[in-house]
Amino acid sequence: MKLARIAAGLAAAFPLLASAQSSVTLYGVIDTGVEYVSNVGANGDGLVRMPNLTATVPSRWGIRGTEDLGGGLKSIFVLESGFSPDSGTSNQGGRLFGRQALVGLTNQYGQLSFGRQYTMLFWATLDSDILGPNVYGSGSLDSYLPNTRADNAVSYKANFSGLVVGATYSFGRDAVNAGPSPSGTNCAGENPADKKACREWSAMIGYDNKTWGVTAAYDSQRGGPGAFGGLTNSSLTDDRLSVGGYMLLKRTKLGAGWIRRDNEGSPTPISDLYYAGVSYDITPAVNLAGQVYFLNYHGSDNQAMLYTLRAMYSFSKRTSVYATAGFINNGGQLAMSVSGGSPGSNPRPGENQWGSMVGIKHIF
Repeated sequence: MKLARIAAGLAAAFPLLASAQSSVTLYGVIDTGVEYVSNVGANGDGLVRMPNLTATVPSRWGIRGTEDLGGGLKSIFVLESGFSPDSGTSNQGGRLFGRQALVGLTNQYGQLSFGRQYTMLFWATLDSDILGPNVYGSGSLDSYLPNTRADNAVSYKANFSGLVVGATYSFGRDAVNAGPSPSGTNCAGENPADKKACREWSAMIGYDNKTWGVTAAYDSQRGGPGAFGGLTNSSLTDDRLSVGGYMLLKRTKLGAGWIRRDNEGSPTPISDLYYAGVSYDITPAVNLAGQVYFLNYHGSDNQAMLYTLRAMYSFSKRTSVYATAGFINNGGQLAMSVSGGSPGSNPRPGENQWGSMVGIKHIF
C-alpha cells in the first residue's frame, strides 16, 4: 500500500513537471568601423584606428534563459561576454562573461538576481541618454557610465504599473585588476579585515508608461587598499546622483538628464554632467540622432562641452551602417578625448578635438 501511494503521488506530480517551460537564447551584437581622431598627444597628430571598446554600442555575445516554475514564478539566467571585434579579445578586464553573469528568480513582484550585473545607474540613464555608449557620448566624459556593473552583487528590480523601483548591493564590486580603467579598478573587497572595502550600492525610483518616463538613481562605490582612481581606502567613496527623463513622439525620442558626482578620490570631487538629445526617424530605415553634453567641475576652471551627431541606415532589423562625429571643447586643464572607443587619444590640456567614424552593426 505504501509503495502504491508513492507511485500515485509521482504520477500526479508528473504532469506538473512535464508542463514546465524553459528556453535558452543565444544573442549578440558586432559593431565596429574605422575612426579618425584629431589633435592627439603632445604633437597634435591625427589618429586613424578601429576602436576596441565601443562604436554605436559595445560588441557582445550572450546566452539568456528562463524556466517556468509555475504560479507565475520563473528562474532566469544571463551570461554576457564583451569583446573587441578589432582583435577578438575579451573586454571588461579579460573576463569571460564581463558584461553580465547572473542567476535569479522573477514574478509579478519583481526580479531578484545574484552575480555580476548592472547597477541601478545603468537602468536610470538607459532611456534619457539618447546616444548612450556611442563612441562619442557620455562615456567620453565619465568612463564609468558605460561600465555601471558590480561583481558579487545582489539586485532587485520591479515595475508596479509604471512605478519602477530597484536596488543593488555588492560585497566586492571589482574582482579583476585590468589596469587603471573602468573595466577593472582593483577593488575586490570581501575582506574580513575591512568589511566596508569595495562595497557598492545603488537605488532607483521612477515612473515609466512607455511613452514618457522620469527616473532618479543613486550609485555609491566605496574604495579599498590599492584601488585605482584615488579610492585607496574604504573611507573614500565615489557617488553619483542621476535624474533624467524621456519622451516618445510619433517619430522622435527626446531625452535629458543631470548627474551630480562626488568623488572623494579626486582633487576636484564635485562635478555636474548635463545632457540633452534627440533621435528622429527620417524614414523607417534612416535615423538621425544628436546630443549635447556639458561637464563642469566645481571650484575649478575645468569644464568640457561635447557635441555629437550620428546618422544610421538600416538594411534590415539586424544590419545597419552609420556615420558619427563628435567635437569636444576642453576648458581649464581638462584633456578629455572626444572618443570613448579606446584609450590613448587624449589631446593636450585645454585643447579641442574632433572625431569621426564610419561603421557597421549586426545584431543576432
